[in-house]
Amino acid sequence: MGVLTWILLGLVVGMLARLIMPGPDPAGLLVTLLLGVGGAFVGGFIGSFLGLGSVTGFNIGSLALATLGALLLLWGHRRLRR
Repeated sequence: MGVLTWILLGLVVGMLARLIMPGPDPAGLLVTLLLGVGGAFVGGFIGSFLGLGSVTGFNIGSLALATLGALLLLWGHRRLRR
């Protein structure tokens, strides 16, 4: 995947994760982008480990894995902040 695809995927996934798991943490566009890209890495790693596939492009399977990874990161971040 190219850099622009990672940025677009990161924004979409970060926004989806924040929509699914709203919270009081203020975050701008850059933090949402980093959450989405980090979620893609985490989701791709876990998906590959479990044999579900990995984040390979801008498709439904990749979006689902990346969103699950972003939700996991967001949950972990909130647990550490408490």
